[in-house]
Amino acid sequence: MNISRLINFICILAGGVIAIYAQAETKQNTYLLMGGIVMLMFGIYRTSRNIPSKHDKDEEETFIKSEDED
Repeated sequence: MNISRLINFICILAGGVIAIYAQAETKQNTYLLMGGIVMLMFGIYRTSRNIPSKHDKDEEETFIKSEDED
């Protein structure tokens, strides 16, 4: 596992744990909850940034070819 994926995983895990911990208290700490959510979203954003889109395929990979009009 490379270092970028490890950082993403740690951000997602720590953000989720912090958000759940802040939500579980009787008197909720709003700033702690917001910090956990921000850390969670940061990790999710960094992870989704590395996932390629299924619409970014080259035209050569499709089965349908158009004919050249001369």
